[in-house]
Amino acid sequence: MNKIGLYLRESYNELVHNVTWPSFSTLQTNTILVLIGSVIFALLIMVMDFVWKNVVDLIYGAV
Repeated sequence: MNKIGLYLRESYNELVHNVTWPSFSTLQTNTILVLIGSVIFALLIMVMDFVWKNVVDLIYGAV
C-alpha cells in the first residue's frame, strides 16, 4: 500500500512541477485543427464508401 501512495505523490509532483501545459489559446487552436481534420477524414471515408458501394452494385448487378 505504501508503494501506491508513493506512486500517487510522485505522479502529482510530476504533473504540477515538471509538465509544461499549453496555453488556453494554443489548446483552442489545436482543438479546432483536430475537429477540421476529423471532418475532412470523415468526408473522405464517406466518399470512398459511396464509390465502393456503387462499384460493388455494378459488379453484382451485372451478374
